[in-house]
Amino acid sequence: MGEQVFEAPGPGPWELEATHNQRPMSRFAVQAFVTGFPRGFAEGTARYGLLLSHMQPAVVGGFMYTQNVIFGADGSATPEQMQARIGTSAQAFAGKRWREDLAQWEKVDKPDAVAAHRALQDVDPTGLSGEELAEHVQRCRDHLEAMVYLHHKYSATAVAPLGDFLAFAEEHAGVAAGELLQLLRGSTPISNGFAADELDELARAIRTSPTAAAILHGAAEPTETLAALRADPDVAAQARAYLDAVWYRSMGYDVADHMAGEMPELLLEAIRAATAGATAAPLEEPELDAIRERLPVEHRAEFDSRLAEARLINHLRDERGVYADGWAAGLARRAVLEAGRRLHATGRLADPTHAVDLEAAELADLLRGRPGPGADEVAGRVRQRTSRTIDDVPPLLGPPPDPPPPLEMLPPPARRGMLAAGSVMRNLFQVADVPNTDTVLHGLAVNQGWHEGTARVIDDAIDFGRIQRGDVLVTRMTSPYFNVVLPLLGAIVTDRGGQLCHAAIVAREYGIPGIVGTREATRLIADGARVRVDGSTGEVRVLR
Repeated sequence: MGEQVFEAPGPGPWELEATHNQRPMSRFAVQAFVTGFPRGFAEGTARYGLLLSHMQPAVVGGFMYTQNVIFGADGSATPEQMQARIGTSAQAFAGKRWREDLAQWEKVDKPDAVAAHRALQDVDPTGLSGEELAEHVQRCRDHLEAMVYLHHKYSATAVAPLGDFLAFAEEHAGVAAGELLQLLRGSTPISNGFAADELDELARAIRTSPTAAAILHGAAEPTETLAALRADPDVAAQARAYLDAVWYRSMGYDVADHMAGEMPELLLEAIRAATAGATAAPLEEPELDAIRERLPVEHRAEFDSRLAEARLINHLRDERGVYADGWAAGLARRAVLEAGRRLHATGRLADPTHAVDLEAAELADLLRGRPGPGADEVAGRVRQRTSRTIDDVPPLLGPPPDPPPPLEMLPPPARRGMLAAGSVMRNLFQVADVPNTDTVLHGLAVNQGWHEGTARVIDDAIDFGRIQRGDVLVTRMTSPYFNVVLPLLGAIVTDRGGQLCHAAIVAREYGIPGIVGTREATRLIADGARVRVDGSTGEVRVLR
């Protein structure tokens, strides 16, 4: 296999998408993302009249690169269309369009998505004929694309009021984003641990049942223990409700990422932790009054109004993934693995899990006995995907991006939207710039308080089974679906991400110390090391 040449896929700058996937994407998932992501993103930004139309994705060597596409920058928009776009922005922010979108999400799009997920989940792939499975695989692939589209259709909705609040408060109060975001704590229950309500109900039922408690703490294998809880009459309903809610959820963003149900030891430990009383830290009253005092009196009412809108919409940020592509990716993986099992049994694949590196059409052809990639070729694809990370490839292809135009150059109605978008992008990706040493790392603190515990350096969700209660999760990045492990964690430390990354959101919501954007934690902290995470200083100290 020759060395991959990384060249720009088109004119202009292309930046590595380094926040969500640390490895190349699977062949199965690539096309669903490349098609669904820009279509949904562009639809959302159009509703808010943002000058950023969308981010155009391209895959180079399996890695995702994106390019910002500015509305009308290629000369395709007439002056009238540009004025209409700017007018849309003014109307969207003045009229709080996100309220309409939130109602559409809660009353129509989320229920429809759940119904579509349930319909696919009710199909047992193991009972399908070869032809039926080929068709089911294609349905899962189309469903994944539809859910990627749905997720990003609401991207502008989820960030517009949040960025609007941050930009206003940063300008008029001089308050850092980390402090401002504490005011949102408690506004996104979904980030407090997925299926948290179902888990709490199961834990309460187990605490009142001696037989269920004995099952939970017995010596049986995790799979057998979970099956026994499902069958125990005292807790069966609660166990089924929780496990059905999490079993087919992807732990990442890709069909190559494991489902929660593939890690029964993790689910079992989460149930044990919840039964022992591990819950989110009590919500503390945020320092709202102290922050308001820093504002000129004439700006306080507007501050209150924008804060209320940010709190109103905040749960949509993680709900988009949990109820859209996170569920769809897990359901697609279930179908793909069943196809892989059959193809492996007939010698068409070297390993059942290699099926994720086949496109849906290739999988369908192989299931139907038609020609397609051989086992050796697919194994080569797997080696290429699993042997490199984002640290091994160029962060930029093509020329450096031009700096954004000064806001003063924009018409006043366009500035508010661009200020909001800029604030979110900055706080999503900006990491700390203080140098690290071998024993002291610096990042962005997302919560006050401190925790001392054992570092668990996690490279992949499949490693979650190594996490014990009170451990410090050290990882490059997290996804919204990592919150399945929240009942076990004492703190979170990441290489990447800013104050608005998913790790920051879940740590803040769950009330555990979190330090994000350290840049080098996974390289400098050894697995099993004793570390102290200090939310007051933004430091992670390696103790031994």
